[in-house]
Amino acid sequence: MNIEDMLAPDGIVPRLKAEDKKQALQALAAKAEAATGAPAHEIYAALLQRERLSSTSLGRGIAIPHIKLPVAKAITCLFARLERPIPFDSHDGEPVDLLFFLLAPEQAGGDHLKALARISRLIRDPATLEGLRNAKDVNELRLVLTKPLTSNAA
Repeated sequence: MNIEDMLAPDGIVPRLKAEDKKQALQALAAKAEAATGAPAHEIYAALLQRERLSSTSLGRGIAIPHIKLPVAKAITCLFARLERPIPFDSHDGEPVDLLFFLLAPEQAGGDHLKALARISRLIRDPATLEGLRNAKDVNELRLVLTKPLTSNAA
């Protein structure tokens, strides 16, 4: 499963302005509504519910909020680089500056896990993280997100 197959056409936000976790999730919900047609309020409510279970922050400034919704038609990925890092209840205490959002249909169990695994492999590569943090615009971010993984990042 490739990121480019899941990435919404306008699914990259190079400078997301958010003061806190809730604002970031609201912005992702609005962007996901535009990309999928699923109602932003349902997406946001599901994101909040998921975050109450445990934070989707992985540490190192990265979070992967992910939800399943019955109204979702396909797995959709959004990526946002925050203008300023925000607290995200991270286990390492570090603020988050990179957000991958994954929205999947409720019945997409295996594919949802494959999508999460693909993102996890991508962010294990230090060069990819550096590229995401230093990219100048949407086009550079897309190049970093969609480049083939090297064997040591797999």
